[in-house]
Amino acid sequence: MDVGLTIGDSLDRLDATIEGFDLAELSIGEGTAPEEIDATRLESLLDDADADLCVHLPFKQDVVTPVPVINDAIVDYLTRLLEWAGEANARKAVLHGTARNPHDMDLRPLFADQLAAIDAAAADAGVELVVENVGHQKRGLQLSVLGDLARETGTSVCFDVGHAYMEDGNDGVDRFLSGYRDLVSHLHVHDARSRGDTHIPIGAGEIDYDVVTDHLAGFDGTVAVEVFTDDVPLLRETARRARAALEADSEP
Repeated sequence: MDVGLTIGDSLDRLDATIEGFDLAELSIGEGTAPEEIDATRLESLLDDADADLCVHLPFKQDVVTPVPVINDAIVDYLTRLLEWAGEANARKAVLHGTARNPHDMDLRPLFADQLAAIDAAAADAGVELVVENVGHQKRGLQLSVLGDLARETGTSVCFDVGHAYMEDGNDGVDRFLSGYRDLVSHLHVHDARSRGDTHIPIGAGEIDYDVVTDHLAGFDGTVAVEVFTDDVPLLRETARRARAALEADSEP
C-alpha cells in the first residue's frame, strides 16, 4: 500500500508537503492546462522525494451529456490529458463519476460507453483510470449506480470515503464496500461531518473508519490523503490513521 496526498495544481504545495509520502495526486486540466505545468520541476520534486505521480482529471467536467458531439469532445479532451499523464509517468488518473443529469436513466448506458472509451484511452497512455464517487454532488452518480457501471465496464474505482459518508452516512460506506470493494484500487481519505464539513483530518469528524477496516484491511492499492490544509503534521497524522485502518492485522 502506498500513501500520498492530493496537492491540487500547486507544485509549491507539492514541495512543501511531499516529504515522507509515497505519491502526489496532481490536478490537471482545470485552471491549469498541462502544458503550463513545469514538467522539469515536477519530475525533480518527485524524484527528490522518491514519490510517484497520480493525476486528478477536471473536477467539473461531466462524463456524459445527452448531446453526442459534446460527448465525443469530452472523450477527446480527456484523452489529451491522459496522454500528458502517461508522458509524465502517472500511475493513476482520477475521474469524477458525473452526468449532466445523474437521475436520467437514458444517460446511464451512454455513461457506460463514455467511461469505457475514457478507460481505453487511459490504458493506451499507460495509466490506470479510477472513477470516483461524487454522489453527494448535484451531478454525481449515486453510489450503487456508479458501482454497477464501473463493474459493467471493468473500470477501477477511486473510493472517496468522505464523499460516501456525505451521500449516505456510515451505512453508505458499508454498503458500497460490501458490494464493490473488489473494484477499489485507489482511496481518498479524510473525515467529514453531516453538517457539511468535509476534507478535514481523520478523527475530527463523524466517519467510522472501523467500517473501512472491516472491508479493506490489507488493502494493497494507493491512498491519497485529501485534507485541505498545508499543515504537514495534520496531513501525516491522517496518513498514519489511514494506514492503521488499512493494515492487514487491523482485520477483526
